[in-house]
Amino acid sequence: MDLLNIALIILGIILIGMFLIILSYIRTWIQALLSGAQVGIPTLIAMRLRNVPYKMIVEARITAVKAGIGLDTDKLEAHYLAEGNVIQTVQAIIAADKAGIKLSWDRACAIDLATKGTNKSVLEAVRTSINPKVIDCPARESGRTTIDGVAKDGIQVKARARVTVRSNLDQYVGSAQEETIIARVGEGIVTTIGSSETYKFVLENPDRISKVVLQRGLDTGTAFEIISVDIADVDVGTNIGAKLQEEQAIANKNMAQAQAEIRRAAAVALEQEMKARVQEMQAKVVEAEAQVPLALSEALRTGKLGVMDYYRLQNIQADTEMRDSISKPDQGEGRIQD
Repeated sequence: MDLLNIALIILGIILIGMFLIILSYIRTWIQALLSGAQVGIPTLIAMRLRNVPYKMIVEARITAVKAGIGLDTDKLEAHYLAEGNVIQTVQAIIAADKAGIKLSWDRACAIDLATKGTNKSVLEAVRTSINPKVIDCPARESGRTTIDGVAKDGIQVKARARVTVRSNLDQYVGSAQEETIIARVGEGIVTTIGSSETYKFVLENPDRISKVVLQRGLDTGTAFEIISVDIADVDVGTNIGAKLQEEQAIANKNMAQAQAEIRRAAAVALEQEMKARVQEMQAKVVEAEAQVPLALSEALRTGKLGVMDYYRLQNIQADTEMRDSISKPDQGEGRIQD
């Protein structure tokens, strides 16, 4: 009897434990059962053992079933284990189905995982596909208010565009996002303005910018489909051509001044060189004149020049100096005054 009592007690404890375990899942099981999205208790226990929040999985399945979409717990659990957002993915599937957009569970999961860690989500992608969004070009966070281009006449034109896009769910994964759209539209605007003969043509036909931009197929390889490009504002900027010509004229003037300064410096250097050569020639003349007395004395010593010849030479020099003084009256008066 003692062994029987002990066995009964152990069995009772086991039954109570099993009842408590089942009781913890019974509410979720009943909720799923009443919602038409039945989930077995063994499945709930298995999800618990795999550290999967079974309540969230069951609620997501109930939501999908109530919306007319059949999703089993295995797909929901697999997406959770892949670190996906199960609730948003189910909501995106429901939103796409109600809007008549074909979106499979696998593609929705791929979009959700691709947008993980960004400021976007699969639900936002579906909503953008249903209700197109407007992108400002340039973007407000870029710090710029307009896209500037210069027409062929040198006048700057400032434009601002608003791009209406719709999500392309078929190529959303791995495609370029809004930044690429903004960059391509900006490039198209600058190219269109730059190819215009005059800024007046851009002001008169702002829709030409939209047509040219749309014809370029700027949404190729992106996650969006461009619906329209609307020019919100066009203004005239500065005269870039005149400004560049002015700067070129200043540069030419500075270059001419520099070349003139080079020529002046060369002329000054040549002048100094000529002065130095004059001084050199004068030094040679003085040196030659210094040899004259020596030559006279040598001629007197050797008898090649007589005393009378020497006096005659002195008289000739005196006569020459007198004639020079007479021919230069100013210098003569100066000498008399001295």
